[in-house]
Amino acid sequence: MYGIIFAAINSALGFIFKTVIVKFVIFFALYFVVHEFIAYVVTKLPNFADFDALFLGLPSGTWYFLNIVEFGRGFSMLLSAYVLRFMIRRIPVIG
Repeated sequence: MYGIIFAAINSALGFIFKTVIVKFVIFFALYFVVHEFIAYVVTKLPNFADFDALFLGLPSGTWYFLNIVEFGRGFSMLLSAYVLRFMIRRIPVIG
């Protein structure tokens, strides 16, 4: 009876230490590397102060419809998603 319980506990502990903890360490390392990579890339990007000047020439009617459809929020989400997809594809293990 105790052999079955001991084998079950041994299997559970083996699963936890062989797979769960190893995957946790690997994904934590990937998270840390990506986090530091993003901080490095942000320092190398050019300043986009003139980006707002591109939209100053739009007429007020266009601004009205862009505000209704929340263009600013949607554009920033879309740009973030594309950048994140680009970075995830560069990770050798995942991409």
